[in-house]
Amino acid sequence: MQIDNGWLSSATQMPSPNIDQRPDVGDINLLVIHNISLPPNQFGGPHIGELFTNCLDPAGDDYFAEICHLRVSSHLLIDRLGHITQFAAFDQRAWHAGVSQFDGRDNCNDFSIGIEMEGADHILYTERQYEVLASVTQLLLKHYPRLNRDRIVGHSDIAPGRKTDPGEAFEWQRYKKLLS
Repeated sequence: MQIDNGWLSSATQMPSPNIDQRPDVGDINLLVIHNISLPPNQFGGPHIGELFTNCLDPAGDDYFAEICHLRVSSHLLIDRLGHITQFAAFDQRAWHAGVSQFDGRDNCNDFSIGIEMEGADHILYTERQYEVLASVTQLLLKHYPRLNRDRIVGHSDIAPGRKTDPGEAFEWQRYKKLLS
């Protein structure tokens, strides 16, 4: 696994239109862990990719009608089997954090990489997801010198009160141990 021109060599590429240029590519210094499942608490299928590429059918589920207008993306998605899909090059600004703040700075999208774990706040993640997340994280830590283990957070940490992911089911100690 390697990074070439901002793209992970082992990932399926599904470029999202919901990206733009970062103010400073050299300022990547935060990794944000998220979760997503579409419909909520259901796994598998094409719906996450459809959301991130503005192709989600509002008639596909009652919930889809509520969110199909959103223009969001993430850099990576790690599904339940550990397969990686990349929606934005790491040097691009993906629209994953929304209204956010970390270390006194607003607009975390400007300086962060977002990784979505296919999951839900209260449903355990798979062993394979942790393994893949740790491998990707180690690669990112090597590739982006301003990123370090202290600058890995959950969406809930940068948008408290607004977001809860990756949720109580995400085992931070387990993940951090795999990084050792």
